[in-house]
Amino acid sequence: MKPGAAQRRFFGGAIVASLAAVGAALVSQHVFDIMPCPWCILQRVIFVAIALAALPGLLPVRGLQRLAALLMGLLAMAGVASALWQHFVAAASNSCDLTLADKLIRQAGLNELWPDVFQPYASCADAAVKLLGVPYEFYSLALFLALAGAAAWSLTRRR
Repeated sequence: MKPGAAQRRFFGGAIVASLAAVGAALVSQHVFDIMPCPWCILQRVIFVAIALAALPGLLPVRGLQRLAALLMGLLAMAGVASALWQHFVAAASNSCDLTLADKLIRQAGLNELWPDVFQPYASCADAAVKLLGVPYEFYSLALFLALAGAAAWSLTRRR
């Protein structure tokens, strides 16, 4: 195996996993009518940001790979915080208006740029859905934790 091939597979896998999470969320929304709240949308944005952060890691440039892994890890930890906040705080609230997630999405203009993907349609309490008995946001949480762990592995790995 060529040097760096494992790193490139790692970054490629992170891109695929992150975009697959967004794809699954879109199927849930547009096929099964599970409407997203602002915290759900913020997690989609973070998954897209992780995929974009991983792109430079595909290049066989050690400094770029380390930077990509660091940025991915930081974004994944932001995703962990977002999923936990959604479950333990926002899901108990009747309104998500003017929360951090709502403000970030509106400021970025993503809800107007691509409403089919980034427009929140439900309150946080209404979006508290379970899939196979597990709160939906815990699936995001698990993937964010896996991506953070993989980024840490990438950063501590001998080259």
